Amino acid sequence: QVQLVESGGGLVQPGGSLRLSCAAPRNIFSRYAMGWYRQAPGKQRELVATFTRLRTTNLADSVKGRFTISRDNAKNTVSLQMNSLKPEDTAVYYCNAFLDPVNYWGQGTQVTVSS
Repeated sequence: QVQLVESGGGLVQPGGSLRLSCAAPRNIFSRYAMGWYRQAPGKQRELVATFTRLRTTNLADSVKGRFTISRDNAKNTVSLQMNSLKPEDTAVYYCNAFLDPVNYWGQGTQVTVSS
C-alpha cells in the first residue's frame, strides 16, 4: 500500500496563504507524475496543479498567479504554496501520484477560506 502523507491545510482568512506538502516513497516520487487535486462539497474532484513526468507543470486557470507547485527531490516531497486565497478555494486537497494506469491518493487535507 503506497502512502502519500499530506501536511498543512487549515483555516485561513480571504487573502491569506497556506502551504501544503506531500511526502511520497522515493520510488513513487521519482517515477510518477506528482500533483494536487481538490474537491469541494457537492463538486467533482478537480486538478489544481501537477508536475508531469517530464517535470513540466500544469495549473488550473483558477489558481494561476496565486498558487505555486514545487518539489524537493532530496526529501521526496511536493508542495503547494497557496497565496491570495479565496472562499472558493475551500475544499479538501488531495496529493496525487499518477503513472498510467495507476493512481495513488493521499488521505486529503481540509482547506477552509473564511472570515
